[in-house]
Amino acid sequence: MQLSEMERLLELSPIVKPVDQGNEVTGGYVSDLLSDVMGNACAGSVWITIQAHQNTVAVAVLAELAAIILSNGVMPDTHTIQKAEDKGIPIYSSPKSTFTLAGELFQAGVPSTKKQT
Repeated sequence: MQLSEMERLLELSPIVKPVDQGNEVTGGYVSDLLSDVMGNACAGSVWITIQAHQNTVAVAVLAELAAIILSNGVMPDTHTIQKAEDKGIPIYSSPKSTFTLAGELFQAGVPSTKKQT
């Protein structure tokens, strides 16, 4: 699924728009624990979280994630938005719960992903 399709399907509000709307989403990962995401999220996945600070952008870069989706209407501050723009990490926001977003993404055919250990 492409980022543009995911945005439309989940009715996401883009906070930091992707450089390339055609970027492929290869999976999804849900966690609010940054170390969990660093250790387990696969490259190309979208990350659903309520964490909206600058460290989430750093983790997304490190894990080579396709995008961050902030659930429950959470919005990042201006410093986080600037860092995401600088690093090329798309950020979306949604009023929907994390559970609902993950379910909708999974139902659309995006698999749950986890690094093999």
